[in-house]
Formats: sequence, C-alpha cells, structure tokens
Amino acid sequence: MIIIITEGSLRSILNREIRVASALFVSLILIFVIGSCNEKSEEDVILDLMEEIGELVESRDTENLLKHFAEDYQDFEGRNKSQTEDMIDQYFREFHGIVSHVLSTHIDELTPIEASIRTDVLISSGGAKLFRKFVRYAGDYYRVKARLVNKDGLWQLQYAEWSYISLEELFPGSVSILKKIFPQV
Repeated sequence: MIIIITEGSLRSILNREIRVASALFVSLILIFVIGSCNEKSEEDVILDLMEEIGELVESRDTENLLKHFAEDYQDFEGRNKSQTEDMIDQYFREFHGIVSHVLSTHIDELTPIEASIRTDVLISSGGAKLFRKFVRYAGDYYRVKARLVNKDGLWQLQYAEWSYISLEELFPGSVSILKKIFPQV
C-alpha cells in the first residue's frame, strides 16, 4: 500500500498537530494557574491564623489557643508560655461574654521562617453590650505586635506585646472594618 502525501495534506496534518499542541499547552497553563490560585500565600495563612486566634479567645478555648504559641514564647513582660496560660485562664474567669474582633493585620516582615506583624484588635466583655447601644462604646482597642516563627510549616507566636490604643490610632483598614461591625462608631 502506498500513501501519497501532498503538500496540502501535509500542511493540514501539521496545522492539526499545532492546534492540538497549542490546546494542550493552554490547558497545562490553565491547570497551573488554577491550581496555584487554590494555594494560600504565607500572608493569607498568617491573616487566617490571627482570625482563628481571635475566635479562640472569644470561645474561651485556652487549649487550642496555646497550640498557636511556640514553646519558647515570651511576651513583653517576660511571661513564658505557661505563665501566659495562667494569665489567660485568669482573664477568662474574671471576664464573661468576651467579644474579640481582629480588625486588621499588617505584615511588616516575612521570611520563610519568621514574620513580624501588627494587628488591631477590639475586645469587650458581656457588660459592654449594653453600653454599645447607649453611649456608642464598642470596646477597647489594642495593637498587638508579634513575631511569628514557622515551625514545621505551622506559624506560631514566639513573642507578643500589646498596648491600648485610641480609635484615632487604628489602622485605616481597621476603621473601615469597625464601621461595618458598628456603624454608629
């Protein structure tokens, strides 16, 4: 059997092969782009961590909260992880109905093994609910400065300091989030 390939049929075969190769190439790029979009960046992981910590404070879950503290954790007053656990437990005993809102987090420095962040947090307890309605009180604002370390792929708090700040000192992003939560503020 003899197959005769003319110039036109060769062009047709090559065009089809080019179209198939191009479609394959585009498909591979789309798979790569879509696949990489599903992966969270380290920044997103840290932002999610801060949200989770806020939720754990609000739910008074000391055990799971402390899982986010590195073993060598220390705060600005020299408390280690165990002493911080005692402080948290005391806070939970003294204040009921804790409400915690992580307003916004700024990542100041990020390497594969360490990060420095600043987070604005709004904290109030059960009694503040009544004040919110009458005197436009949302709670107390704090700025948390923290250093995180990446241990085996998990970000943990290694150092933290916090200070009371005024409404005027909040990050602009914090103010816009606050206005969504409490339009009257």
